[in-house]
Amino acid sequence: MVTVGPFQENCYLVSDETTGRAALIDPGDEPARILAMVRASRCALDAIWLTHAHLDHVGAVAAVVAECGVPVYLHPADRPLYDRVADQARSYGLTMEAPPPPDHDLAEGDVMTVGSLKFDVVHLPGHAPGHVAFLGHGISLSGDLLFAGSIGRTDLPLSNPAHMADSLERLAAWEAATVVHPGHGPLTTIDAERRSNPFLTGSARVLRA
Repeated sequence: MVTVGPFQENCYLVSDETTGRAALIDPGDEPARILAMVRASRCALDAIWLTHAHLDHVGAVAAVVAECGVPVYLHPADRPLYDRVADQARSYGLTMEAPPPPDHDLAEGDVMTVGSLKFDVVHLPGHAPGHVAFLGHGISLSGDLLFAGSIGRTDLPLSNPAHMADSLERLAAWEAATVVHPGHGPLTTIDAERRSNPFLTGSARVLRA
């Protein structure tokens, strides 16, 4: 993992040591640091998997694709956000290179492979319409759905509080030991969040626009 950009977004490299293959999850900014992480792994990068298309999760896609020539995977419901990354950036006073069109659509029930590793694609909208998690091997790469002690925003364009509430309920039913690798902040577990996260304990509600 490397934490990048003004939004302190977590970019992850999932690698299979037995085959030397890897996938990059949410390259959000600072492509030089992300590419250094890839090189340091000594693995061959096969693809970019995106949990969703907010600017802080896709800002380095263009540079990584230009350097590595790998395909990009995105849920099609997030194309309206993905296609307006430069506009998203300008709204925050930033300049960001538009990413190339995604090569493949993600969908609920897909199985993503990297070497011998397999991850289920779970569609969990709310923070963004095409938000997904990659679930497997006791971990979840789940973007901005759930954080340690908090959740992703639902007051952004195309966010949907009702869908977010449904997605959180679904996530809370996962195995307690599942380690959550969030888009921001420290790692946590489903068990820890069930016990202490106010949005899972019922002491707080999803913000409605």
